[in-house]
Amino acid sequence: MKIAVKDAETGNRISMEVEEDNTIGEIIEEAANYWKKNPGAYVIRLGKKILRGGATVKEAMLQEGDIIELIPDPEGG
Repeated sequence: MKIAVKDAETGNRISMEVEEDNTIGEIIEEAANYWKKNPGAYVIRLGKKILRGGATVKEAMLQEGDIIELIPDPEGG
């Protein structure tokens, strides 16, 4: 399925093709690498919910066309 990842700091977006068994951590890593950021310092936010790295796309209930945000980890990274 196709989702978009938005860099909360710059507003830039990338489209990403993901499978149900991909993890949120994999999405963070790919997006962080694309923007040359440290993957360990970021988390994904969907609406008001922080998605943890160990969850799969299916567990996080991501849907086709969702826009998720890459944000600095509020707990520090």
